[in-house]
Amino acid sequence: MPKSANQKLKLIYLIRIFNEKTDENHCLSAQDLISELSAYGISAERKSIYDDIECLIKLGYDIVNVKAKTGGGYYLASREFELPELKLLVDAVQSSRFITRKKSRELISKIEKLAGPYERKQLQRQVLVAGRVKTENESIYYNVDRIHNAIQNNAPVTFTYMEWNIKKELQPRREGRKYKVSPWALTWKDENYYLIAYDNEEQKIKHFRVDKMNRITELPGEVRMGMEAFKEFDIAEYTNQTFGMFGGRTETVMLKLPASMIGIILDRFGRETDVRRIDDTFVSVRVRATVSSQFYGWLTGLGNQVSILAPEEVKKGYLNFLNHIIPNYNEKAGEANELKDCRQNEGL
Repeated sequence: MPKSANQKLKLIYLIRIFNEKTDENHCLSAQDLISELSAYGISAERKSIYDDIECLIKLGYDIVNVKAKTGGGYYLASREFELPELKLLVDAVQSSRFITRKKSRELISKIEKLAGPYERKQLQRQVLVAGRVKTENESIYYNVDRIHNAIQNNAPVTFTYMEWNIKKELQPRREGRKYKVSPWALTWKDENYYLIAYDNEEQKIKHFRVDKMNRITELPGEVRMGMEAFKEFDIAEYTNQTFGMFGGRTETVMLKLPASMIGIILDRFGRETDVRRIDDTFVSVRVRATVSSQFYGWLTGLGNQVSILAPEEVKKGYLNFLNHIIPNYNEKAGEANELKDCRQNEGL
């Protein structure tokens, strides 16, 4: 039989057919494979199909021959990723705030192609699990890539940093004046991507939301600063002690809390946290935390059984935090009472 023009692509098309149309529940016989190849304009004989399958097996493809009177044939038994692994990847993409909805759909579509032809529907159902808030910045991919390149090239970068205004529009901070920093690491915290960098102007370590960085430009003729600052830098400790990635001074804080709540502390600060029993009910813990309104807000969320033991300055800061909030509700309560009295007087 004369060879068709596409004959040199035969093995490649066979791999595609096995990937796209077979799994352990769906086999293709030698005759089926001949028919599938003919759709690509490739002629084949039964003997050549057997030889080709042997070649693919030698190349490392896990092709299994199911021998049965009916329904037998060949299928691709294992793939690069198993279905549970692909589900985890889909979940991670879907739940990531820093990936836009458009990019999420594109990524998930590519992940689906890694699954077997009849498993893709399960990944599509997985996509519908949750519609979370996503970033609006389509350039997030390129931002991350530019930052990685700058780190690799040991070069600083400049960028404008954006913030939301009342019109729900992103506008530049500092009237558009550019930041200049030396990038050292990227971290994923609270569903957002952050750049950890050395601020050349303020000469200290700072972090920036990557999806709010705009017009990132590498400065190839310059060298990064901050090497000494990053020699002792622990990114895991930094992100754990920085609440909501809001800045502030770092303190060793002693807390008193019920022993039953110790898991909350260990989840946040790690198993190395110093824990000491006070009595049968309460324990004290020493944690390194960046003291900010976010830290105080987190502490308030733990309830009235948790209290700050030391240092005194942090205790006073927490009291000031609470005292600044309470008047807002006292005023509203007073306004509500006045309105109630007014309505009663008007017979409403």
